[in-house]
Amino acid sequence: MLSTGKKSESSKPIITIEPSIEFSSAPPPPPPSPPWNELPDDLTANILQRLDAEERLESAQLVCSTWWRVCKNPAMWRVIDVCISRCEYNKFDNICCRAVDRSQGQLVELKIAGPLSGWLIYYVAVRSSQLRRLTLEGLCTVDLSEAIEILPQLKELHLYMMNTLDPEDVETIGIACPMLKSFTYCNDCADHPEFSDHAVAIGNTMPNLSHLQINGLLLENSGLEAILNGCPNLELLDLGECSGLDLRGDLGARCFEQIKDVRLPNLCRDLDNDSELSDYWNPNYDDNYSIGDCEYEYDI
Repeated sequence: MLSTGKKSESSKPIITIEPSIEFSSAPPPPPPSPPWNELPDDLTANILQRLDAEERLESAQLVCSTWWRVCKNPAMWRVIDVCISRCEYNKFDNICCRAVDRSQGQLVELKIAGPLSGWLIYYVAVRSSQLRRLTLEGLCTVDLSEAIEILPQLKELHLYMMNTLDPEDVETIGIACPMLKSFTYCNDCADHPEFSDHAVAIGNTMPNLSHLQINGLLLENSGLEAILNGCPNLELLDLGECSGLDLRGDLGARCFEQIKDVRLPNLCRDLDNDSELSDYWNPNYDDNYSIGDCEYEYDI
């Protein structure tokens, strides 16, 4: 504050400065850490694992150093689900590869829904020797068997909307994956490709199957008989939307005697529910059951 003092002998005012409030030169204290920074890593991991792989890679891990550290933990990537509808098309392959790389060989369950290139499937296979469950949804024009045959620990393999495998491919998969317990092949094309020889390959090479789903294919009685002969442990057989079967004889009765849950909806429509097959229909079949939902212990 300025004030005027006494005048000097020269009659000029003397200006003096009175002391004012002192301002501190110290910086303000930092803001408190976000509350999620204080959470234990295991709780943070539990929360982040509920996000899709795309969200973790593209956004969540960038929130703070804690989330970055947790997202780098291979245990976060033992189960991976990547879908083309949740990311940009040109980033799809990159996200799949980054997610698999994060697992550092600990991946046990993988689902990929989108365009399936040969190099992508092989990239996954050579880095996932512990893989137990593999689900592929999408069009694939390459030979999958070369990649799947280096996954000997597979217990579940589910293929949806794929191009038809050759019988030799099915045989290769069955021989290379002796622990396979659940196999799904669902064709989404308008026509029903022939699958009887494939069914014979299943019967010859997949004796440990307990769940089998074959949809949208042409399957003759000889193929089904090969499955029944070669897969004595089957508990669920879903042949929905398959054509070519005639089970009005002993083979139809055998299906329901040998297997706990059997689904043959297309056959029932063809017979208008008037044949003796209805006597063998299993009323305990759970129509909401999905073979992809069956669970095995993976020691996660």
